[in-house]
Amino acid sequence: MDSRAILAEMPRLRRYARAMLGDRAAADDLVQDTLERAWSRFAQWRAGSDLRAWLFGIMHNLRVDQLRRGVLPTHALDDDTCEVPTRPTQSDRLEVMDLESALRQLPDEQREVLLLVALEEMTYAEIAAALAIPIGTVMSRLSRGRERLRLIMEGRQTLRVVR
Repeated sequence: MDSRAILAEMPRLRRYARAMLGDRAAADDLVQDTLERAWSRFAQWRAGSDLRAWLFGIMHNLRVDQLRRGVLPTHALDDDTCEVPTRPTQSDRLEVMDLESALRQLPDEQREVLLLVALEEMTYAEIAAALAIPIGTVMSRLSRGRERLRLIMEGRQTLRVVR
């Protein structure tokens, strides 16, 4: 494997990071950290294993580390970064915003699995390898996440933060 194989996975890594974080700059930073870690630990990759799952596993672990650190979110004050791409009609944009809001209400574990299946089209086995969890756990998180997302989108359930 060479650097081209790692770089070929960049679009998928960026798409997943942006969907998970919702902030382009933070997502790009996470992808950069993922690629840096993958390159520095290239000797740990087992030839013949799934490179994509390995990279997503690195990204997942980095994100968990970020959440544990508890970094305060920052926002750029640049006028250009505030522009959000718009869909052709107003209702489409509102539906996307509702979906994004509903995804943010899901627990991280369910959202991660849901995004990897729906956005990245990864198999259960690839997700299990990337997140270092059993396939059964992937399936149950996906099932619970889909059901909870459906209820939220129908307006029948709202989640509260319990501390």
